[in-house]
Amino acid sequence: MRNSPSVLTTLPAEWRHWIADNLARGCSPQDMAHSMAASGQYSMALAQAAIDAAQTLRNASAANLSSDAAAGSVGAAQQMPFIDLSSNRITLPDRMVDVLCVLQQPQVILLGNVLSMEECDAIVAHCSHRYTRSTVASETDGASVVHAGRTSDMAFIQRGEAEVVERIEQRLAALAHWPVENGEPFQLQKYGVTQEYRPHYDWLDPDSSGHRSHLAQGGQRLATFILYLSDVEQGGGTVFPGSGLEVYPRKGNALWFLNTDQQLQPDRQTLHAGAPVVRGTKIIANKWLRQTRYG
Repeated sequence: MRNSPSVLTTLPAEWRHWIADNLARGCSPQDMAHSMAASGQYSMALAQAAIDAAQTLRNASAANLSSDAAAGSVGAAQQMPFIDLSSNRITLPDRMVDVLCVLQQPQVILLGNVLSMEECDAIVAHCSHRYTRSTVASETDGASVVHAGRTSDMAFIQRGEAEVVERIEQRLAALAHWPVENGEPFQLQKYGVTQEYRPHYDWLDPDSSGHRSHLAQGGQRLATFILYLSDVEQGGGTVFPGSGLEVYPRKGNALWFLNTDQQLQPDRQTLHAGAPVVRGTKIIANKWLRQTRYG
């Protein structure tokens, strides 16, 4: 039974994600096996076998990537977008971006000076007459439906629709080391007083029949940019309940977080919410980065 990848498939998705995440963090396989056995759900032998199988798959994947890179293969494509944290300031072709705050797990990064005040105002003005009630993708059939937990208004800007949008698209692609064509269109959200978006995930659920049609349009949502286009007098923070983190809107800043782990599995630690606005108006632009070309 040891080292057989089929052992992994017998485990629920929650346990498979737990094993992958802890191996990625460098946790001791023996300690992980003891934790699984202590849960009372698995024997020590099965726990060790599952962890061994996950390690085998992980090592094989790493070896393949290394082999491709050494050969200079075109197929050695980068697997995940990322923000370069080697310095406190990131030099982009048209702008200097500040790294203001980093949460390691889940990875959440607050970036400053991503947009100018003029760019924020231009995007807001471009969509001023486009807003409709916000919707979510139905888990049943993938249709856009109104949801009681999301009370904002929304608008979309297609790629290349305006010069300012094209400029920002290119900037975010450079910042995330990810192709422009792998991004969804900007989705603006406008929140008035009391409006909110209750805790939710940005990743698409591969076990949901309604989300599968969206996954077919470019794969998983690997990462999220939230661009803050307005200041807010009170409330309206982006909240990560599991981490106790709340980020308040600051015009021109952007929040980045990964939605999956390195094995492209949805990360349940990324549960987040848009807290109710108490005073003022909150306007943001969401940009979701997909695995492959979107659409």
